[in-house]
Amino acid sequence: MILNSLFPVFGLILLGGCLKRWGLTDDRFLKTSDRLVYFIFFPAMLFWKIGGKPMDAVVPWNFCAAVLLSVVGIYLLSAICIKLFGITDFEAGSFSQSCYRFNSYIGIAIIFNSLGEPGVVQFGILIGFIIPIINLLAVSTLIWFSGKKVAVTERFRIIIAALVSNPLILACIAGILYARFIRTFPEFIDNTFRLMSLVTLPLALLSIGGALTFNTLKRCFKASLAASVLKLVVLPTLGWFLLKGFAIEGIHLKIGMIFFCLPASTAIYVLSSQLSSDTDLASASIVLSTILSFLSLSLAMVLFF
Repeated sequence: MILNSLFPVFGLILLGGCLKRWGLTDDRFLKTSDRLVYFIFFPAMLFWKIGGKPMDAVVPWNFCAAVLLSVVGIYLLSAICIKLFGITDFEAGSFSQSCYRFNSYIGIAIIFNSLGEPGVVQFGILIGFIIPIINLLAVSTLIWFSGKKVAVTERFRIIIAALVSNPLILACIAGILYARFIRTFPEFIDNTFRLMSLVTLPLALLSIGGALTFNTLKRCFKASLAASVLKLVVLPTLGWFLLKGFAIEGIHLKIGMIFFCLPASTAIYVLSSQLSSDTDLASASIVLSTILSFLSLSLAMVLFF
């Protein structure tokens, strides 16, 4: 199960790094493919997967509550660690994000390989629920440590703009509404989405591999390692206790544990750059957590699958 589910994902990430190193892809190609995946292919796949399934069975609220409390808990712990570890204000926003933001592309790929379409549907609904909250935490922290005096209305404007323009959230909401009121796609539309979905995950994983760089890892190793431990060890542990406390079992327990063990999102770099935080630390955290997540995800699959 572990080899079948994880090897294709990390194999494509490794291939993406090799293609970049061999000169078969470059930064311009990777930037374009990222935009295609983020704005077109991934939202289309989420809409298709969610929209084509009857919404009689929705993610239970106790599952959502357990995941939410886990994310908020690790967010508060990261704030304590910023003080304990002497993380500077310039590093704080990137460090905090690295502790709870997750790579949804890797998550979808692993869940598709291990749990099939029912797992993808439930994971899509989960990320549609949790991404707005994570954006709220990330933007608030980045603004707080930026040292800039930003009015409350401006903070809300930045957060709302980030949410309204997020294609993954919009795709999940559209998919839920479509599934609730229409439920099925005409065959020609269904076939079109199926072909688009075949492109999505390979292109996303190749882009992740091509974007990984080890240049900043040495300088930011200690901070990125601390963030990775919080993300891949402390968060899964806390998450497991909360999932069990909320009596979550079956497919939702498996999805929850995969979610908690995912590496840091590449979006950390983008948001850190936009709001004047340490992009070197963001890059280092993405690389290190992606490497170490093979261990955390393998352990999760041994214990819960």
